Amino acid sequence: QRSLCVSGFCDFISFCKMMEVTGGTLPTILCCMCATPIAPNPASMCVNCIRGQVDITEGIPKQLNVLYCKSCGRYLQPPKNWITAELESKELLAFFLKRMRGLNKVKLVDAGFVWTEPHSRRIKVKLTIQKEVFSGTILQQVFVVEFVVEYQQCEQCTAAQCEKTWKAVLQVRQKIDHKRTFLFLEQLILKHNAHSQTVNIKEQHDGIDFFFSHRSHALKMIDFLRSVVPIRYKASEHLISHDANSNSYNYQYSFSVEIAPVCKDDIICLPPKISSSLGSMGPLVICTKISNMIQIIDPRTLQGFDIPADVYWKNMSFQPLASQRTLIQYTVLDIEPHNNSFHQSHGGKFLLADATVVKTSDLGRNDAVFHTITHLGRLLKPGDLALGYHVAGSNFNDANLDTMSAASLPEVILVRKDYEQKRRKNRSRPWRLKHLNKENEEEDDNQHSRRRGEDKDKAQYERFLQELEEDPELRSHVNLYKDPKYIPIADPSNESLADIDEGGDAAPEVGLEELLDEMTLDDGPDPEDEEGEMEES
Repeated sequence: QRSLCVSGFCDFISFCKMMEVTGGTLPTILCCMCATPIAPNPASMCVNCIRGQVDITEGIPKQLNVLYCKSCGRYLQPPKNWITAELESKELLAFFLKRMRGLNKVKLVDAGFVWTEPHSRRIKVKLTIQKEVFSGTILQQVFVVEFVVEYQQCEQCTAAQCEKTWKAVLQVRQKIDHKRTFLFLEQLILKHNAHSQTVNIKEQHDGIDFFFSHRSHALKMIDFLRSVVPIRYKASEHLISHDANSNSYNYQYSFSVEIAPVCKDDIICLPPKISSSLGSMGPLVICTKISNMIQIIDPRTLQGFDIPADVYWKNMSFQPLASQRTLIQYTVLDIEPHNNSFHQSHGGKFLLADATVVKTSDLGRNDAVFHTITHLGRLLKPGDLALGYHVAGSNFNDANLDTMSAASLPEVILVRKDYEQKRRKNRSRPWRLKHLNKENEEEDDNQHSRRRGEDKDKAQYERFLQELEEDPELRSHVNLYKDPKYIPIADPSNESLADIDEGGDAAPEVGLEELLDEMTLDDGPDPEDEEGEMEES
């Protein structure tokens, strides 16, 4: 497996060329070690003698140990870094070459794996190196280095299988009476894989707790939350142990994260100072979007503003005047859009219109009709259903609202179109969502209250799915997967099963082109088996 590369001097090469031209033969010399006739070379030694005198692999270990975690499939790169690499991959070969000492003194020509039994816990690497020996003589040698794989559990896997081993806990809370924000936040975390470094996740009645093995991982999660929702947080630490000899301290860190209590479709009464600073906006406004900023709009003028999270917590920490729980269903009797382009905003999404509505529950009972200005002129038509707030007939506990005269307030504020009559009952969707692997911290022993809580959670989840169908912008931030259990309707032309009303409008649905195929670990049937089945058939 060794070869000798000889490089001569210029005059020797010229002499050889002259002999070739004249047709002569090259002279031979005797090896200085064994007296074997050889062709002249700078070392004056044969290959066998050079091989016996010089070992260019000296200083390079022939056997090394590597630590491998079976739980997560990672290798330890000293001192504390764990890397992921598949067998016989480029990453694993590079990791092994970095572990070898002495390669910087030779020239590496080639490197590759030698096949071994997978259960042998031995990985062999074949190396080809070159090194200059004596004067102008380059020796090339091929040898094998064996790596012995030893099992050792990494810190993260150890912490995951042991309780109370977390270093930092992130408590995310929102002071509202529903969980729609956390349902959307869960999908954002799954899409960006922000939960990959968590040790455990526990669900609370008012939020979620994330546990981490390092403080830096919790801070990374806080940065992610700050980029998707308006938050503020407080940090604290608790001393667990102290070693006086080494002067080392062991702390557990707690981060309390609060999400702004404002949600989409909530109405807000702006304080007079804030309203005047925003160009006399409002004071009654609607929240149209929640991200790292709070987007509000005046439904009577279409004047909008995006409130950054830091500005909200510093100067505008207002509470919503009413939430979705107090929404009332109205029937649109008449609608007159304002055709002026000045009355459009958000890229034409909203359009001012004069609407005449009546409570759906009062149809056939009384003649209470309400006139209002709405921003939904592009969506609503006579006969449609809309959800809104009855401002004139509600009792709000708000100091800013008490200073305003009743004549300056609208009777009704419409916030969105309702598709209740256009949806099929007990319909199945061709798509599904993934969920975090959470533990339920609080278990209610009362069966009746537990069942009532489950029904409430199902209703909130159904409403969240409907929001995804109605809002394409919201749907763009969520991964939707094809449901393998979905069975399409056999006769879609049946009017009782179709989502089409008398006016021809259909309830919004998710297109199949927006769905993702869920990855599975099944390799599928063996091609040889498929060929055998085809021959039999």
